[in-house]
Amino acid sequence: MGTAIIIGILAVIVVIAVISSVKHMKGEGGCCGGGGDTVPEEKKILDNPVIAVKTVDIEGMHCENCKNSIERSVNKIDGASCQVNLKKKQATIEVDREIDDADIRIAIERLDFKVTGITTNRMEV
Repeated sequence: MGTAIIIGILAVIVVIAVISSVKHMKGEGGCCGGGGDTVPEEKKILDNPVIAVKTVDIEGMHCENCKNSIERSVNKIDGASCQVNLKKKQATIEVDREIDDADIRIAIERLDFKVTGITTNRMEV
């Protein structure tokens, strides 16, 4: 009888773990220390006209906290305004001055995410 109770408890724990993992992989859970309450970042307004839009492909994002931490980090760069699309695993960064791709890569990868590509689309002036 004791063995049946232990097996039942273990089954409940496994079910809860699977449900939590599924939510995590969909980006719905509170991972990475973010808890369940994530406050979205406000879009940063640039001081000058946008001269280029950079699209950054990123691996390792799982949740809103991941998204928000990347936006906060990139938005600290003068002349850059970042919006992250969690489902596409991409950041769209508008710039109003020349910003080296290495600076963007550092701002993202220091958070333990992996930048797999950066493309730049220059605006007509």
